This record gives sequence, structure tokens and C-alpha cells, in this order.
Amino acid sequence: MTQDGGDRRAGANAAGEGLEIAGRRWRSRLILGSGGFPSLDVMGEAIEAAKAEIVTVALRRVDPAARGSIMDVLERHGCFLLPNTAGCYTAQDAVLTARLAREAFETDWVKLEVIGDDRTLFPDGPELLEAAETLVDEGFVVLPYANDDPILNRRLEEVGCAAVMPLGAPIGSGMGIRNPYNMAIIVEQAGVPVICDAGVGTASDAAIAMELGCDGVLMASAIARAEDPVKMARAMRGAVEAGRLAYEAGRIPRRTHARASTPTAGVPEFG
Repeated sequence: MTQDGGDRRAGANAAGEGLEIAGRRWRSRLILGSGGFPSLDVMGEAIEAAKAEIVTVALRRVDPAARGSIMDVLERHGCFLLPNTAGCYTAQDAVLTARLAREAFETDWVKLEVIGDDRTLFPDGPELLEAAETLVDEGFVVLPYANDDPILNRRLEEVGCAAVMPLGAPIGSGMGIRNPYNMAIIVEQAGVPVICDAGVGTASDAAIAMELGCDGVLMASAIARAEDPVKMARAMRGAVEAGRLAYEAGRIPRRTHARASTPTAGVPEFG
């Protein structure tokens, strides 16, 4: 249940209606990161297999004017480019990078990353919040990569972020959703879309994120570094769709003991 008492399963982000962020709608709930693929050809095939419509790109890795680059692949597949501020460790650097991305890619959308250290790659909460507030004031559509902290995510929504993107586990770890309780609280209290970002390793992780009520999943390493990225992209697509349908359907309660699925009324008595 949301804070106003509504059921998120019946909200505007129902499976058949796709993912809506800041008034813009996509059919796919799977967002793809562009880093780590063995080649541009494989990345293109994975985009097609996943049916991904939004792909994140780090400004410092891409020359927007270069031909034969990631930009060509994204344009060929009709993807919406979402610049990110990967590699930034301060609010000041993240804001500057976002401004450069807006000029280079001609978009106000940004996936905001402000990292605390280079070992865990966990977000720096105070710096992230400061950068988010500045960019929202400047007219950006901000999608912040955050810790799985319900309070931080609520603060990010309060300053005007168009979605929140809590991590499931450290970037590239493949550890899955390590704190489903926190993720469920973030989903319950959110009035904006919740995108699980980072930590997904395989299809079951993506399904769990969606079953918890996330509106989408962002993944990069889980697909790009799989033994067969294209086949994994196809698996992730199915997992995201299945997990969302299961969430909307409403699972049965967990019970300590068995409960027969066949009614006992009318069963013949023998002997």
C-alpha cells in the first residue's frame, strides 16, 4: 500500500501499460547499461533480445560525435539515451558532468551517480542528495542511483527526483537483492517509480525485484558479462515480465503448514 492508501499493483505502471517516468511511457521495464559488452555487435544483439528501450551511457566513455560508436548502435535500435554521471565522487563533479551531458546529448534526463569510494561503489548519500536538489532546480529529470535506504530514497523523492533507483547489491557483484525488506519499504512508500539498480546477477534476481513491486530493473554486468550476453538478455526480459505479472496477480500467503488445494467437501468415505 502507498502512503495515500492506494494499491501500487493497480497504479499507472501496470504491466500492460509499461513503465512511465516523468510523463513518458515505455513498453519495456528493463533498462540496460551499455558498459562491459565484448563488442558493439553483441551489445546491439542484446538490446534487441532484451527489447530494451532505455540504455544508459557514461559521458566520459562516449564521444557523441563519433561514428561507429555506441551512439550508432543506440540510434539504430531506436533507444532512448540516458546519460549517467558514473565515476563522480562529489556533488560538484556530478552536477558538472550532468550539465556537459545535457549539452552533448541534448537531453535533460540524467541517471545521477555520486560514489562514496572505489571499493564498494556505494552511493554517497549526502553528496547525492545535494546534487539531486541542484539538478532538479536546473530543470533536469533526475533518476538517482541510491543505497537501499528508505529514508534517503524518500528525501530524493521530496526534492523532486522523477524516480528512485535503490541498489539490490553492490555494482557488478551479481549478489541479487540482499535486503528485500528495505526494498519493499521503499516501494511501499514511493510516489514515483522505483527502479532496482545494481546487483542483479541472473534472471531469478530480476524476477524477485519485480515481485517486490519495483517498477523496473536496470542491469549492465549481469547481461554484458554473461557467458552468452544475448541469451541472458532474453532471459532477463522474460524474468522482468514474469515478476511484474506475479506482483500484480498477488501471491498466496506464506504458511508454516500445508493447506490442501483440493476441497474436502463431497469426498467419498470408504470403509
